[in-house]
Amino acid sequence: MKKTVLITGGAKGIGRATAEVFAENDFNVVINYLSSEKAAQSFASELKERGLSVLVLRADITSKVEVEKMFEEAYRTFGTIDILVNNAGISHYSLFPEITEAEWDRMINVHLKGMFNCCKQVVPDMIRKKQGKIVNISSIWGMVGASCEVSYSTAKAGMIGFTKALAKELGPSNIQVNCVAPGVIETDMLNPLSEVDKDLLREEIPLMRFGQVKEIANLVLFLAKQESDYLTGQVISPNGGLVT
Repeated sequence: MKKTVLITGGAKGIGRATAEVFAENDFNVVINYLSSEKAAQSFASELKERGLSVLVLRADITSKVEVEKMFEEAYRTFGTIDILVNNAGISHYSLFPEITEAEWDRMINVHLKGMFNCCKQVVPDMIRKKQGKIVNISSIWGMVGASCEVSYSTAKAGMIGFTKALAKELGPSNIQVNCVAPGVIETDMLNPLSEVDKDLLREEIPLMRFGQVKEIANLVLFLAKQESDYLTGQVISPNGGLVT
């Protein structure tokens, strides 16, 4: 039977690349988005024209009610969700004294509450089936921290802790929970940086380049397949050697 993956934040960047790779590998793909409706619908249309199985659903993952409705529709359409990819995220560059409470809360809610809400919807069914895969997309900055990104680094570090704890709890149910912590990847999150800053950042990376979204997507696909069944509770960081 065809397996189904739900990807949060699946309209752009790493999420979009991941959705495309899964669809090309014969998965049913549920693409979640919040504000990028035009991008999500256009992307889904492209995949459907290629004969690929895709469902697009809007939901604010920080809302328990909206997440419940999204998963109900996904289960109604495909009957199962075998893989959950918690990819949705936001970035914020700011000196710590300038971070507002609202900005802090938004960062924590999108990354941690959103991940919590989505996992709550799939874990009971995965336990019942004694099978499932959860992949959380964190960041290298969740491992080592980043100046001017305290809230982002904190939220991404929380995703790593969540991954490790949930993996231990769900291991006896044959559910694998892993984390991908990318380094600097070519996405819209780099837009606030000037070209000079980007060049300086590249020089710090031993491979002398930024990562590509498809490189991350292919790693997520591996973590969703049978070949990774003995891998759980791990943080894998494709970062070009920036952190070893």
